Formats: sequence, structure tokens, C-alpha cells
Amino acid sequence: MNNTRIEGLASKKLAAFRNKNIGFVFQFHHLLPEFSALENVCIPAWIAGRKKKEVEEQAKELLQMLGVSHRLNNKPGELSGGEQQRVAVARALINQPSIVFADEPTGNLDTANARELHDLIFDLRTRFSQTFLIVTHNDDLARLSDRVLQMKDGLIV
Repeated sequence: MNNTRIEGLASKKLAAFRNKNIGFVFQFHHLLPEFSALENVCIPAWIAGRKKKEVEEQAKELLQMLGVSHRLNNKPGELSGGEQQRVAVARALINQPSIVFADEPTGNLDTANARELHDLIFDLRTRFSQTFLIVTHNDDLARLSDRVLQMKDGLIV
């Protein structure tokens, strides 16, 4: 991330800063239902003004890495929960952000899919040299992390 001071940015510039520098993965995937998996991944990069063909190729690579390249043209309602979350992770990575914030990224998944996504997140972190800040109640996921901070009653303990 560059040294931009964000507190003085106008809302459009702040949104552009977030889009370029921060990826988000939520417990509920928040994919747009009218768009395909490929389009959902591409949207943040298109908003950033990147070239359509370049973005689509990168999105296809990310979806391949995440094991859902066979679902490019499927809409979110046609995907399993695990597939939806993998598409959401690809969307978070499309602009190559410095940091990815993940809020209970596997909280909605069964144990097997959650474990698989945990492993993928840590593989992606290493592969892309990105920071993942993960909020979770999942002790297994927390144990995989490089650093764990615990909160109780809104305070770090």
C-alpha cells in the first residue's frame, strides 16, 4: 500500500483507494446474482478502469487456481456454497490488493470445504505475497495463521 492519507479523501477517491488496495471476503459471498462467476470476479477491475481482455484472462487464472474454472459462466445461484466463496476470494484478489480482509470466510461452509478454503487462502498468501487479515471464531483457521490476536468484549486480550 502506498502512503496515501485516507482521512482527507473524498468519497469517490476513497472508494478508488479501497478498490485498488484492499480486497474483501465476507462470510456471505455477496456475489451479484445477475452476473456469471467470471463477471463477478472481473467487476472490481473493470471499475478500476483496467482493460476487459486483460482482466478476463487474470480472472480465469484466479478461478483456475481456486478450482472453479469449470463454472466460469454459471451464475451464483447455480454454484454450491463452497464454489460461491471461491469466486468471492478470486474477486477479492483481482486487483492484486496489498491486504485482503476476510470476515468469517468459511463460516458458511461445511468442514471439508472450510478446510480446503483455509489451505487455499494460505497458499494464495504465499503465492502472491499478500497479507490476509482474517476475523474468525474458527480455532482451526486461527491456528494456521502466522499471528493470532484475540478479542474479548471489544478489547484485544
